[in-house]
Amino acid sequence: MAIYRFRISFEDYDEVTREIDIKSNQTFKDLHFFFLQNVGYDPEKASSFYVSNDQWIKNEELAYLPNQRKVDQGVALLENSKLFKFIDDPHQKFYYIYNFEKPFEFHVELIKILDNNPDLELPSLFKSIGEAPKISIPIIGSADEITGDEEDFDDEIEDQAIIADDEELDGLNTDTEGDTEAEDEDEFADEFSDNEGLDEDDVER
Repeated sequence: MAIYRFRISFEDYDEVTREIDIKSNQTFKDLHFFFLQNVGYDPEKASSFYVSNDQWIKNEELAYLPNQRKVDQGVALLENSKLFKFIDDPHQKFYYIYNFEKPFEFHVELIKILDNNPDLELPSLFKSIGEAPKISIPIIGSADEITGDEEDFDDEIEDQAIIADDEELDGLNTDTEGDTEAEDEDEFADEFSDNEGLDEDDVER
């Protein structure tokens, strides 16, 4: 048994690296969990290592929390995959994708093979350079919920406008009725005034 020292670097953040010592008979899941906990990411996300060549071309996949399609295809699992079984080169490379829903991609390279030391508690962090980028936190409430609130607000404004229009129409109707009654009273008064000008003879005739 030996100790492997891996350098893990962000593909898009070259200045951020971690060097981790781990026993050759430990698993890729051990490496996955230790690294992610060190950089402050949740390890319980679907992720994969890919055995790669010097050009980082992905070959055999080793998966954590794989989807059903990968399970049906018989993908190897991180928890069942010991590191030494996939080391064919003293500078073996692995392409590593964390969290397929919102992925970060890494280059994992074996940089040194050390003699086993039973007194060491492994995996352990040998070197840390740079601060890992923060993972953005999703906004609480979906876009549908936000849109729904806006639609409710618009509906409320529309209802208030309808009520205001109805009240205005009622006011117009009331004013119109009042004007009609006043006009009728004026006509009656004029007719009564005309009748007062007639004498009895005019009435008999």
